[in-house]
Amino acid sequence: MASRGANVVLSRANRMKTKLQSALSASVLEIEDVSHQHAGHAGVKGSDGETHFNVKIVSPNFEGQSLVKRHRMVYDALADELQSGLHAISIVAKTPQETGAK
Repeated sequence: MASRGANVVLSRANRMKTKLQSALSASVLEIEDVSHQHAGHAGVKGSDGETHFNVKIVSPNFEGQSLVKRHRMVYDALADELQSGLHAISIVAKTPQETGAK
């Protein structure tokens, strides 16, 4: 597939997906933009509308990590997005064994 060029602007969800996949080697990664459910909230006003997301991620990197540590790993991978308008993330972070995946 040909590249569209350097002027293509990726959506926040696509950037998040790339960053999380790269940082955490996710075997399952689902990102849902739920910003429309928060229209009018303080975190949305004056933004591009991509502010609230649900993230479901399965990664072997979460093995042996507490739930808090897993969330920190996700937040660390998305630090740039959090500094540039990402307001809230709901995170489900599991290991492959916790999902029954082999």
